[in-house]
Amino acid sequence: MSGGTALVNRPVITAWSAVSPFGIGRAAFTEGIRERRPAAAPLDDERWQAAGDRACLVPDFDLRTVLGKKGVRSMDRVTGLAVTTVARLLDDAPRNRWVATGEDAALVLGTTTGSVQSQMDFTRDSLTGEKPYLVDPARFPNAVMNCAAGQSAIWHQLKGPNTTIAGGHAAGLYALNYARRLLTFGRARTVLCGAVEEFSHSRSWLERHAHQPGTEGPAQLPGEGCGLLLVEQRGPDARGDADARGDAEQPVLAEILAVEMGIALDGGVRPALAACLRRALDRAQVRPEEIWAVSTSEAPGPSGEQERAAVAEAAEGADLVHLTQAALIGDTGAAAAAFQIAGVLVHAETTPEAAGRVALVTSVDRDGAVGCALLRLAGPR
Repeated sequence: MSGGTALVNRPVITAWSAVSPFGIGRAAFTEGIRERRPAAAPLDDERWQAAGDRACLVPDFDLRTVLGKKGVRSMDRVTGLAVTTVARLLDDAPRNRWVATGEDAALVLGTTTGSVQSQMDFTRDSLTGEKPYLVDPARFPNAVMNCAAGQSAIWHQLKGPNTTIAGGHAAGLYALNYARRLLTFGRARTVLCGAVEEFSHSRSWLERHAHQPGTEGPAQLPGEGCGLLLVEQRGPDARGDADARGDAEQPVLAEILAVEMGIALDGGVRPALAACLRRALDRAQVRPEEIWAVSTSEAPGPSGEQERAAVAEAAEGADLVHLTQAALIGDTGAAAAAFQIAGVLVHAETTPEAAGRVALVTSVDRDGAVGCALLRLAGPR
């Protein structure tokens, strides 16, 4: 599976936001990354019946406090994270809400399975409830994978294409590639693109049983959150009325040069990812030595070793700046690649030499999905 990026009219990232273990909003994520502040904290035993006693949670995340009392009674955590992140991005600047809502605004959201906690709760109720096995119908939408994206669109008047893509740790890159296609083929004029993952005791137990210490090494602490990008076509505002607002050119943070995806068969992460990297460099017309910074998914065990080997092979001759964050915010699952891109943008904002340079983001999932993205950074504004 792959999708190349055209050499003209490449999409650009013009804004971003995050709800992360550092806190709610872009400023909190930026501050946490720059301070290199670990976000792990003890779990409240009364609230969480998790497999471990520590995790990287979004601090003080309460739906009623963050979103208000209306419309949140049956909302689950993953939906609340997504709705909140969309709200923060739209509210960061007046222009964001102007261009990213309405008929031409799409939302593409990556996930693992949606809310595994909602799915298990609903299934349990159907088996243990009073005959004739009554369940709360208001909670059924939460058990559907695309609930978070659908609710986000309803809350924020996003009336264009609405897509959920399941891809595990690579979900953010799958979403970015899908967003690129929507823009390329005129299906949308702006795309809110990202990925979301919630922490729950169900997820923590699934991760505990799926983890293989003998081959994957020590398990990472679980994390959660949602990272979101505003992606547009380069050039004047698509709505054609930018001049009336004195905003003829969008503020570009990075140009999306290429996004490539692949599948690693039988544990062959290195050859699968190396093939993605070669295709990306070829399509973007970027030489290996031009890569300036890299953010890997920091996959544990042999998969991570193969990921690093593939990057070293593809970027031979480059003096790479390695950007890391998993030790700070934990294993954020589907949201990981979106947070990686946000971390790259944070680094570029205060690094003068980043201007015009190329950054590489790679992702590896234990189920075989691999991918990469090449971004040309705008640097400090």
